[in-house]
Amino acid sequence: MTLPDTMRQIVCTAPGGPDVLELGTGPVPVPREGEVLIEVAYAGVNRPDCLQRSGAYPPPPDASPILGLEVAGRVVALGTAVSEPAIGATVCALVPGGGYAEYCTAPAAWCLPVPNGVSVGDAAGLPETHFTVWNNVFDRGRLAPGETLIVHGGSSGIGLTAIQLAKRFGATVIVTAGSDEKAAFCRSIGADHAIDYRTQDFVDEVARITGKRGVDVILDMVGGDYIARNLRCLALEGRLVMIAFLQGSRAEIDFRHVMMRRLTITGSTLRASPFERKAALARSLRDKVWPLYAEGKLRTVTHATFPLAAAARAHALMESSAHVGKIVLRVET
Repeated sequence: MTLPDTMRQIVCTAPGGPDVLELGTGPVPVPREGEVLIEVAYAGVNRPDCLQRSGAYPPPPDASPILGLEVAGRVVALGTAVSEPAIGATVCALVPGGGYAEYCTAPAAWCLPVPNGVSVGDAAGLPETHFTVWNNVFDRGRLAPGETLIVHGGSSGIGLTAIQLAKRFGATVIVTAGSDEKAAFCRSIGADHAIDYRTQDFVDEVARITGKRGVDVILDMVGGDYIARNLRCLALEGRLVMIAFLQGSRAEIDFRHVMMRRLTITGSTLRASPFERKAALARSLRDKVWPLYAEGKLRTVTHATFPLAAAARAHALMESSAHVGKIVLRVET
């Protein structure tokens, strides 16, 4: 097919707030070896996008400077050494950058088919959360059937994904959320217990819920004083997995908890993970999770969809934390 030379894309005019995002134009990217070119229908919006926009999370040297870490759309060109996905395939993909545009390149190994029963718009919000949760909860956190998981930020895209996957694979789930309404939604999607952190102390509530045993795994994106408090919630051989620091990355902690209960503290950043690690995650998701969507055992939760030109409004909503689930941009016209 004949492709245009230029495309619409979101331009970040300078580091700053959401108002620095504007609609502009740029060249259509060319897929390199091992990549495909996707005509983007929808792009997911994520916290790292907001950090990059503010100047706090620069893209890797070889990544597109355009915001956007996940997309869904149609494959329209192949780089060398690529046979799958084929031209014309509808896919969703994790990308190192470039999602807020009409065309985006993606490593072929990081592409997944849109699950049966899931719309293309909803599929755009799947890759970032699912790669993150599978890597951190199941691989790094080693969550096993019969264990108990705490998810902080349970009503976020990552939180709702973690709730559903943990429950589907046999765990008990406790979440923290910022309102009665968000807590209720978390319970409706599968959480066994939901704690309103604005009115309840999650350390006390976890002790009550577990009979002072503690939990096996904690997925934390808050940081700050949550780090020390998390350690008090862990059972023997418990694992704390850090994926973000909304309240800061520094904390004063008592390492006696780590020694006496043989705890593990770990974490990761998805964007900086090696290529093959993300390819392996894609294979795991295709084999173990995507069939659950086709069987109707998992739900997508898209809170709001904005046109590409309204990316600033999407970022403002993300930073307000008023949403439940995912925010996506509609790129197709």
